[in-house]
Amino acid sequence: MRAVVQRVSRASVSVVADDGTTEVVVGAIDRPGLLALVGVTHDDGDAQVETIARKIAELRILAGERSVQDEGAPVLVVSQFTLYADTKKGRRPSWNGAAPGPVAEPLVEAVVARLRERGIEVATGRFGAHMAVELVNDGPVTLILEA
Repeated sequence: MRAVVQRVSRASVSVVADDGTTEVVVGAIDRPGLLALVGVTHDDGDAQVETIARKIAELRILAGERSVQDEGAPVLVVSQFTLYADTKKGRRPSWNGAAPGPVAEPLVEAVVARLRERGIEVATGRFGAHMAVELVNDGPVTLILEA
């Protein structure tokens, strides 16, 4: 499991509405916190979920070297299969390293559940949807986490 975590002042994710013409915000945080883009690979399981959730919750990258758990800050979690792109050959990435939706979706949902179990406010995108992510990166601070 892999996550790209950004410290943000605010962030949101939108999808195209059922009418096909308008965008609808499906998840947002409107105060300082973290945006976590989470990718899943084939052999991930509960141990990786626990590690990524713990790291997201306890990373001391907010003001005063505090974590979202310390601050009661929110997290926006967005599934991101492209984190497992292989770009070693040619110009077209291979997505073979990314777990298929039926495997990945419950694991991303488990990360969200583990964060919520810690009392963290979590907003989410919509798994498998084409999403528009907007954020104000604070710092900027961007980290890559591996489990």
